[in-house]
Amino acid sequence: MESNGTGGEANAPENLLGTSPGASSLRSRTESECSDKLARFVLPSMDGSPPKVLTLNEVGDVLKNIQNMELVHEIAINPEFKFEPYEPPENSLERRIKDIMHKAFWDVLRGQLNENPPCYDHAIQLLAEIKDCFPQIISQNNTRALQHINEILDIDVIKQQAEEGVLDFRAYANFVIHLMAKSCAPARDELVRQLTEIEDVVDTFKNILETMALMKLDMVNYLLDFARNDIMANSVEYEKKKFKEYLEYYKFGFPATENWLKNSCIHDANNKPCSPEQTISNAYMELMDWDESKEFPEVLSIDKERILKLGQRAKRLCTCAAVISICSGVPVISQRTENRVALAKQIDIILQGTTNEKELLDSIENVWLQVKTVINEYLQKEDQPVIDANTEDMLKSQIMQTGNKDSPVRTLMWKRFQTYFRLAMRSRAGLPPPPPGYADFKDELEAYCTALKRVIAYNHSVFGEYFMKVLTQQRVTSTDTTTSAAAAAASATESVEPVSSSAAAVTEEKSVNSQ
Repeated sequence: MESNGTGGEANAPENLLGTSPGASSLRSRTESECSDKLARFVLPSMDGSPPKVLTLNEVGDVLKNIQNMELVHEIAINPEFKFEPYEPPENSLERRIKDIMHKAFWDVLRGQLNENPPCYDHAIQLLAEIKDCFPQIISQNNTRALQHINEILDIDVIKQQAEEGVLDFRAYANFVIHLMAKSCAPARDELVRQLTEIEDVVDTFKNILETMALMKLDMVNYLLDFARNDIMANSVEYEKKKFKEYLEYYKFGFPATENWLKNSCIHDANNKPCSPEQTISNAYMELMDWDESKEFPEVLSIDKERILKLGQRAKRLCTCAAVISICSGVPVISQRTENRVALAKQIDIILQGTTNEKELLDSIENVWLQVKTVINEYLQKEDQPVIDANTEDMLKSQIMQTGNKDSPVRTLMWKRFQTYFRLAMRSRAGLPPPPPGYADFKDELEAYCTALKRVIAYNHSVFGEYFMKVLTQQRVTSTDTTTSAAAAAASATESVEPVSSSAAAVTEEKSVNSQ
C-alpha cells in the first residue's frame, strides 16, 4: 500500500471514516506476488449482495480520493489554510539522512570546483535543476522571461563552455539571483538581496536553492488564494460525490455517527420524539462540549481535532465570563468599564494556553492572584482601602470554583453560551448580541461561533442528507416496532381477558370475605 503513496494503514478508509467491528479487507495473492495489476482486495458485504473485488490500483484510487477530499475540506473550512515548508523533526532518522545527503552533495561540488582543471559535472546538474525551478516560480503567461531563461541556461551551451574551460559559474549565479529579485514576493526581497553578499560560490548556490524552495511555496499559496473561491464553491459537491463513492464500497454503516444522532432525539411529555431536523440541531449542540469518553462520529473525523479544540476554546471563554461576572460584585470593577475590560483581557491571557480541564483548573489559582492584585491596585488608585479579609475569602472561593465545570456560576454562563450559539445557528442576518456576562469577550465569542458555525454548516451540506436518511429509517423502524408491539399487546389482551376477569372476581371475593 505504501508503494502507492497512501501512507500505509493510517490513511486507510476504515481509519478515516470509521469501521464496524469485524469489518476487514482481505488481500489475495496471485502468481505474481508483486504485480499491482493482478493483486486483488475483497471488500466483504453485510447486506446480502456479493462482495466487491478491487484491484490494487482501484484501492489506491479510493484512498487518493479520500486524501483529496481531506485537503479540499481543509481549504474550504479554514480560511487561513496555506502550505508550509516541510522539515523533518529534529534528531529524526529522516533529518539525519537529509543532512548527510545534502552535505555530501555540496562537498562533492566544492571538491570538483577546486580541482585543477575544475570539474563541472555537479555544477551543470545544479544549473539544470535551477532552470527547471523557474517555471514553478514564474507565471506561465510570462513566456518572454521563460524564453530568456531557456536561452541563457542552455545546458548544451554550458557543457561546451565547461569542455573549453571558460565556464563562469559565478556569472550564472549572478544571473539567477537577478531573475529571482524580479520574480520574488516583496517578503523575500531582503532574503534575495543577502544572496549577493555571499562570496563563496558554493554557499551562494546552496542558498539560492533554499530561497527558490520558499519562492515555489509562495507561488503555490498565491495560486491557492486565487482559486480559493472556486474551491469553496465546488468543494461541497465534490465531497458529497466522494462520500457517495465511498458508500458504494463501504456498506457497514457508521455506528458512532448513528448513536450520536439517535441519542440526540428528545421526547416530549407525550413521549413523542422531536423531528429529525431538531435532532440534528441537538446533535450539533453536543459538539460544543464533546464527551471524549464517547466514540466520535466517524463522518466528522476529519474535523475531530478542530471540533475538540473549539470545545476547549468555549470552556476557556465560559470560565473567563464566569470570573468577570463574579468580579463585577466589586464596585471598582462593575462601575468602571475600563477597569472591567482591562481585567477581562488579563484573565483571557492567563487562560489562553490551557488545552484541557486539568490545565484550566491548575490555572485558576493564577487567575485569582491576578484578580486580587488588580482589584487592590484599582482601589489604591482611588485612595480606597484594599478588599477586607471576608470579601477576599468570598471572592477567592467563588473564583476557585469556576475551575470546576459544574460550579453554579460557570453552569449559568455555559447555559447562556449554549443559548447564544443556538440563536447564532438559526440566524442568517449576522450574530446576535452577546449574552449577559460576555460583553467584554464579544470578539472572542463571535470568532468562536463563526468558526464552529462554519464547520457545522459545511459538514451539514455534505452529510445532511445522510443524517436525515439515518433518522428517517430509525423513525420508520421505530414506528413499525411500536405498531407490531401494540398489535401483539392487543392480541394478548384479547386472549388473556377472560382469565383476568376471573382472577379479578376471585380477588374481589377474598376481599369481601376478609371484611
